Amino acid sequence: MAQAHNLSPITDRLLDAAGNSIERLPMLPIIFDRMARVFADTMRQRAASPVFVSVSYIGNDRIGDILDENEANALAAVVYTPEWDTRLLIGFDRDFIFSMMEVLFGADGTEPPIDDERPFSNIETRVARSLFMDSIKALEDALKSVADITLKFERIETRMDFAVIGRRNNSAVVGRLLLQAIGRGGEMFVVVPHSALTPLRQNLAQVVSGEGNNRDKEWTQQFQAEIQRTHVELNAVLEEQQMSLDKLADLKVGDIIQLQATPRSKVTLQSNNQPLFTCSMGQSDGSYCLQVEDQIHQKEDILDDILSR
Repeated sequence: MAQAHNLSPITDRLLDAAGNSIERLPMLPIIFDRMARVFADTMRQRAASPVFVSVSYIGNDRIGDILDENEANALAAVVYTPEWDTRLLIGFDRDFIFSMMEVLFGADGTEPPIDDERPFSNIETRVARSLFMDSIKALEDALKSVADITLKFERIETRMDFAVIGRRNNSAVVGRLLLQAIGRGGEMFVVVPHSALTPLRQNLAQVVSGEGNNRDKEWTQQFQAEIQRTHVELNAVLEEQQMSLDKLADLKVGDIIQLQATPRSKVTLQSNNQPLFTCSMGQSDGSYCLQVEDQIHQKEDILDDILSR
């Protein structure tokens, strides 16, 4: 029995040595994707300009390499998880902080972006703290599908040497989230030590039902409603002709172009050069009008494809 009891720690150590392959943990990309969406939704409620957040990278790196890469160029929040008894790291690079400062204080992107290597001011650090709280809540919400944990903010570090969450040569999963707003950009990075993921391997290896598609029903419904309110320009095309450039250049005021179409010819109703319906033409109250007769089926219906995701 004692021999069997010691088997589990040995297995965990072997798995830790092999690292956590992202391909074998399909829930990790879903978690980071959900974190990006939740954080973006929060920013849209606080900022006048649209804010977009997307996952740009998920991989395995050494903790020391991640810290060295962001030295003197980022602020990092140390986050503690009592359930795992470990610490995570969430960081904002300089461009992320400067871009969010402009967005939150009403800038519209007409001014040139800030390009300054100076230390972060007290106001920028305080704003970053508020953004860290939002990002921590977004990550906690994203992790609910695999673990019931609590993320507690501990402190902000301006020097990466003090952002210690484990030995520098230990491996960690790092997710990089790209921010885009008012023509600006920036990056958020999330660092999770492998030791924190070891108890969750089975949960992370299986996609939770309903998480692959339509994970955020409220956002999907809002997105669909906004699309349906969008105004589009429609063009009614009675006939199209091809003409050589030399004949086109010879046209002058008063010339007549003969059309093969008649009042009974079908009219194509299109938007953005995409044919949508065939119509018959008529008159009503002295104005021309169209009656939709048939739908023109496309090989790919972009709107339906977007709304079905």
